[in-house]
Amino acid sequence: MSHWIIAPIVLPALLAPFIVLAARYHIGIQRALSLAGVVALVALAFGLAWQASDGTITLYQLGDWAAPFGIVLVADALSTLMVLLTSLLAFCVLLYAIGSGWDARGRHFHALFQFQLMGIIGAFLTGDLFNLFVFFEVLLIASYGLMIHAGGNARMRAGVQYVLFNLIGSTLFLFALGAIYAETGTLNMADLARRVALIGPDETVGIRVAAVLLLLVFAIKAALVPLHFWLPSSYAEAPAPVAALFAIMTKVGAYAIIRVYTLIFPPALAATQGLHDLWLLPAALVSVAIGMAGVLAAKTLDRLVAFAVIGSMGMVMVTISLFTPEGIAAALYYIVHSTLAGAALFLIADLVRTGRGSLELTAQPPMAGAALSAALFFVGAIAMAGLPPLSGFLGKLLVLNASFTAPQAVWIWAVVLVSSLVGILGFARAGSLLFWKAKSLPPQEGETANAAPHPLAYVAAGGLIALLVGHTVFAGQIHGHTSKIAAQLFDPAPYMQSVLDTAGKLSTPQEGH
Repeated sequence: MSHWIIAPIVLPALLAPFIVLAARYHIGIQRALSLAGVVALVALAFGLAWQASDGTITLYQLGDWAAPFGIVLVADALSTLMVLLTSLLAFCVLLYAIGSGWDARGRHFHALFQFQLMGIIGAFLTGDLFNLFVFFEVLLIASYGLMIHAGGNARMRAGVQYVLFNLIGSTLFLFALGAIYAETGTLNMADLARRVALIGPDETVGIRVAAVLLLLVFAIKAALVPLHFWLPSSYAEAPAPVAALFAIMTKVGAYAIIRVYTLIFPPALAATQGLHDLWLLPAALVSVAIGMAGVLAAKTLDRLVAFAVIGSMGMVMVTISLFTPEGIAAALYYIVHSTLAGAALFLIADLVRTGRGSLELTAQPPMAGAALSAALFFVGAIAMAGLPPLSGFLGKLLVLNASFTAPQAVWIWAVVLVSSLVGILGFARAGSLLFWKAKSLPPQEGETANAAPHPLAYVAAGGLIALLVGHTVFAGQIHGHTSKIAAQLFDPAPYMQSVLDTAGKLSTPQEGH
């Protein structure tokens, strides 16, 4: 049993209260502690990802209680990839929060930031459905505090809407857990996979209801249409570094769908036959269309980026809904791309706000720091719209290739290609209004020039762009890794054995199932 698995959860969990108790009035100390914690988190994430890269599945039993009776954490290739992505994103976002001064505009930013990381990473590493619910609640509470950081009526309204939608999801999650436990007597994922597979064809009603409820919960987290209403206002009104960090939160929903519906409710399972392609795929295609339409119709840059996130999540869910190794591999590649691209655009939008004073998509006089901001926006827009040569283009090629033999291939190709064109037009329109037309407008009389953004803010946004470039340059190796992850997901026997065969024998399924 490796104790390193729990370190990425314990580190922010201990650091957050220490910051509150020992450094609440010293922003410099808070910044140093928080940054040191995130750097350590990046190192831990690299170590875990390297350990799992050869297919190794590592288990941690809290209190040395064996599954399915004890709480377990499981580090496999999928969970460690998501932990590494979270830690790299957190490092860039934290640099931006420090450089832009966002962390000093309200109280307890760094403590809430650490609690947020604890919830996100815990959700990726847990091997138990109930503890997935617990970590969902941890990240929900911390994210609400981060959303209303620095105050404001609009931010408060968006925060309340965000919490209400997610509380509905939490309630459905509890109902689903109750139904699953009533049917199987366990909530350990590996144990559930064995017991659900043994349920007779005449006893599938309860477990099918639970599977549908779980899919609704995870669709809310992933902002899948028609459960996406909370996202545009919430992300647009949130402080820029918070919105950038939230780019990984929709991926928690996507991760949960991949994990649960390849391990517990695989496509071949009779109890949930047809659940994926009859509901998930149409909702994903509509999400892509609505997201890109929102990009074209947006009147402010922050809402444009929020709708781009909805569209990118739709693209992710299209490939997940295929539930093939090729589809999951493409989805994982695109998850990394869309997380980095969405976060970068939220930070770039804040750079524009700082230099311009407004995010309205109207022609205004030139902004401070326009050259750097325009260059970053240009690269970020190319990536998110899916134009060559960046990872968005490669990701969409992988999506289209994975869907080539699917029965719905014509619909997938049509929606992806048309929505990509709409997205390109939307980003081109925004860039033209923000940067190109501004050159022809003289400064207004009596107008005070805005200060240029802090250099560290540019470094942070540029860091995410650099990660996008790296994701493109090493696309072959990364897709090869995601293909290995997909193969591991569709062969769950080693995962189940690693979790359950720790006490010398596998747990005995409940009688009657």
